[in-house]
Order: sequence, then structure tokens, then C-alpha cells
Amino acid sequence: MSRPRIVVVGAGFGGIHTLRHLERRIPRGMADIALVAPHDYMLYSPLLPQVASGLLTPQSVAVSVHRLTRDTRLVPGHAVGIDTRDRTVVVRRSSGELTPCPYDRLVLAPGGLTRSFDIPGLSEHAYGAKTLAEAVLLRDHVLAQLELANDSRDPIEREERCRFIVVGGGYTGVETAASLLRLTEEAARRYPELRSAIHWHLVDIAPAVLPELGERLGRKALDMLRGMGIEVKLKVSVREVGPDKVVLTDGRVLPCRTLIWTAGVAPSPLMRTLDKPTQRGRLEVGADLRVPGLGDVFALGDAVAAPDLAAGTDCYCPPTAQYASRQAVTVADNVVASILGRPLKEFRHRDMGLVVDLSGREALARVLRFDLSGLPALAATRGYHLAAVPSAPARARIVANWAIRALTGGEVSRLGFADDGRPSSFVDKEAVDYLDAEGSRKEGARLMENLRARYGD
Repeated sequence: MSRPRIVVVGAGFGGIHTLRHLERRIPRGMADIALVAPHDYMLYSPLLPQVASGLLTPQSVAVSVHRLTRDTRLVPGHAVGIDTRDRTVVVRRSSGELTPCPYDRLVLAPGGLTRSFDIPGLSEHAYGAKTLAEAVLLRDHVLAQLELANDSRDPIEREERCRFIVVGGGYTGVETAASLLRLTEEAARRYPELRSAIHWHLVDIAPAVLPELGERLGRKALDMLRGMGIEVKLKVSVREVGPDKVVLTDGRVLPCRTLIWTAGVAPSPLMRTLDKPTQRGRLEVGADLRVPGLGDVFALGDAVAAPDLAAGTDCYCPPTAQYASRQAVTVADNVVASILGRPLKEFRHRDMGLVVDLSGREALARVLRFDLSGLPALAATRGYHLAAVPSAPARARIVANWAIRALTGGEVSRLGFADDGRPSSFVDKEAVDYLDAEGSRKEGARLMENLRARYGD
């Protein structure tokens, strides 16, 4: 019997942990395992705000796929369509060409994209905070604004450059605002005239920040943010974004040249190419994480609506790294079981909690059912991150970065990524042209015909 071809799409928490468990379960050489991903690293995204603030170096959160895996073959590019009839993933390489990737078992873990809305000026002027490149660019941009403001004698320009607005009161928005506030505080020591001019705002349409933490810790988080000097405005969103102003839905017009968009994540459009039921864009799967009607396709992570059996009926697993990592174990076991003709098992996991690091001085955590704050929360937060990073060299870099900052202080010099003065449009950078179900079948069939003509059956 020929070796089964197992293709995993996505190098996030779900995809990488699935690969690692597959390699442990399957003897070497007994399967052809491939990963379709645009980059050869797994991004440990929970620590991106600390990269944006300069607390961590970019290498600390970019974990090499080649170090994490043993026999997996990397297929560089974006999966843009799936031909389930011919069992082919259509991959668009960085060069723009399409190439087929045939499979016997397929695991979909493409994650999500930054959720945006049809707000005038948003895509042209807002900064994202979801990718490694965006985090590094954002740090450079914030420092550049302070440099330019210090060099300007125009009070209007100074006000515009010294005001920073973060949209989104979830995990990413809160940590990004707190981390970058610390960065501007450090930079302001060099620019004493700007200390009173720097203003940070956090805006969210929701009635509370960090609702996942519960009401008590949510209120504490709100008090801590305001105590740090961040103006938090709830039940308000953005109406318009300009090059030098932001208009809120309550009518306020804020002079501003930096709007950071962290208002949620949308499921990958790849899931819609399967022509299967979805929940708000998230692909519906069974309790065994298999796609209904497709016995050889499994899916997990942020772009999946999977039943949360531990939470009760009609509940779906939250789109978090914690759940994606746990789902990966079940998916890997079920992929092997499906190949061997054995029964599949259902995914069941009880939420372990949530940790929030407010730039190293303050933290909040809900561990199991215990609410923590202060030093216990900080210890729990950093301990969790060190345990969750799947690489010893990455953990060593993170610990070293934390120690260097604690002992010697931070650096506020720019690296030159924002010298052209233009924002990085997260909409443009995340845009990928996906094929619909019929387009996937046609493109997959055409690519397979070319493949057979070149290499034979």
C-alpha cells in the first residue's frame, strides 16, 4: 500500500500542534506529511504586543517550523481552494503561480484574518497588530511620531502625532494599548516637552473590556487601564479615519495620525470554498472535528465552529490558542484512526482560563475558576506563556529579553521600517484571492491534469 498523503493547512497553533502529534503517532517514513503555509515559522501571537513595545525581539515569537517538525515537507504559499472530488489543495505561491497539493487526509487550520468594516479611510490609514511585520512596523511608527512631534513647533501637528487610538477592547487591544503606552513613557524621557502631550485612547463598541475575564476582573482591568492614563471609551466605535483625524460614532473628532485596529478576527475565507455549512464564516464540524460529508477532511482552530461538549448543548468552542492546541491532539489521533479504519474520538476540553499581561508591571488572570491580579497574576501569565511556547530556544530568548529589560531598561531607537511614512494596510497584506467551490474543482482538475501529464499517474 502506498504511503498516505497528509496535508495540513496553516502554521498556527492548531496546524503546528497537529503536525507534531502526527509525527509522534506515525512511524518515520510511513506517511508523506506536508504543511501548506506562507511562512516557515509558527507565530506565538499572544506575545506580539510585547514585540510592538520592544520588550521582546521578533525572533522570540517566530518559532521555526523546521525546528518544531521532523519529517514534514513545507509547501510555501496560501491555500486558496480545495477540490474535494480530486482530493487536491490549490496553493498560490508567493510568485503568484498556482500549484496542486494532492492529499489522502486533509487538516484545515488556516486561522483568521483581521476583521474590518466598511469604515471610510480605515484600510488606507489604520495600522494592524496581528502579524510580526505589523508589530515591528507599529513600534517604529509610534517612535517616529514622537521624534517628529518633538522636532515640530506647530502645536496642531504635535497634538496629532502625540495622540494614539487603539480600537478593540479584547485581549489584543488591551495588551497593545498598555504595552505601547509603556514604550511612549520610556521615549518621553528623551522628550520632556512631550510628556503632557501624549494621549492614549482605547475605544470599543462593547459595554466592557475583556469580557472573557468576567465582570469582576473586567472592571479591575478597566480601572487599571484608566489608572495607567489610557482614556477608555466604551459603547463607541469609529465612523471615519483620516490622515490626521479620527471621527468617533459619538461625534467626537480627535486629531490623530495613529489608529491601531484590533477589533476582532474573521475566519479564513478558505472555509467557504468547501461549500459546506458555516456559522458566521466558521466551518461547521462534528464533535470528532471531521467535516460532515467529507470523511477525509478535518478542521480545527479559529475558523471552525466545533461543538463544545464540556460547556453543554448548542455551545461552540471559543476561537482561542488554548482550544486550537487541544483540538490538535484529537485531530491527529482521528487522522491516524481514519487511515487505520478505527473509531474516531470526540473532542472535549474544559477551559483553563485566560491571562493578560499589561506590559510587565501589571497582569490579570483567570486560572480555572480563580481570579488573580498583581504579582500572582504576573507569575501565572508569564509561566503560562513559557509553557505554551513550543521551543526551548524561543523560551530562552523570551526569558533573556525579560531579564535584560528588568536589569538594564528598554531601548527606544527605531529600526527604520517606517521611514516611508505610509501605514501598513492590514486589509491589503491579508488579502488573498480564494476560489469558490466550483472554481476549486476546475482549477484542481486542471492542475492535476498538468501534474499527470508531467509525471504520469
